[in-house]
Amino acid sequence: MTPFTAACLQLNSGNDLARNIDAVSRLAVDARAAGADLILMPENVAMMEWGRTNIVLKAMPEEDHVALAAFRDLARELNCWLHTGTLACLLDDGMVANRSFVIRPDGSIAATYDKLHLFDVDLGLGEVYRESATFRPGDRAVAVDLPWGRLGLSVCYDLRFPHLYRALAKVGCHFLAVPAAFTQSTGKAHWHVLLRARAIETGCYVFAPAQVGAHPNDRRTYGHALIVSPWGEILADALEQPGWVMAQIDPRKVADARRKIPALDHDRPFVVPPRD
Repeated sequence: MTPFTAACLQLNSGNDLARNIDAVSRLAVDARAAGADLILMPENVAMMEWGRTNIVLKAMPEEDHVALAAFRDLARELNCWLHTGTLACLLDDGMVANRSFVIRPDGSIAATYDKLHLFDVDLGLGEVYRESATFRPGDRAVAVDLPWGRLGLSVCYDLRFPHLYRALAKVGCHFLAVPAAFTQSTGKAHWHVLLRARAIETGCYVFAPAQVGAHPNDRRTYGHALIVSPWGEILADALEQPGWVMAQIDPRKVADARRKIPALDHDRPFVVPPRD
């Protein structure tokens, strides 16, 4: 298993599709020129819109998605592996899938993943999110083989469900992708610690590209795109401005971390107490 360079992009996407595609493509070009072999984009990379009506109006079927076509061309142009963050893909029933794509250097699609866990929360002070009103959740975990090892896919709110990542690690994932548009309030409280915990629990590298700043409807995201080692060390942090970060990834360190603490092999059955 050979080392490689991963880059996580950090965007301030708005509701102008063409502008968003141009902005993220320019960052990807720069990251590739700096040596990135794998480039990962954040959640909602092509469209940070607000409200069911607006999201559904601007979502597109996968086969006609302008951003997906642009990113497939970009992967071919850059001759590198590309993770598209997520795109809003319109479904036949009028719902939307928050869908990730992993694209090979030849522009072909290696894997797709629909966000499993939907962000239905009330954070107080009027900050309410109901993703289930617009999005249909996925129903399967996904792993994809890269030249350097296996990548497990997830999105944003999935981060709070550790059993997903343990399952991905147990089917051989060396790396975990967590593209996100984490809210500013929850990001300050939980982003770094959750990402480090998922890395430590699984012995995986974690790649977490992110949205940052103010978006439509005064939605605010936390930023701090991260790359975390299998030992839980933060290798790169994009802080609070658009841009990108990268790190050298050595897959052998996954085996090293798991050899030191083989927790993935130590599961035991147990009886769950009844609910009150």
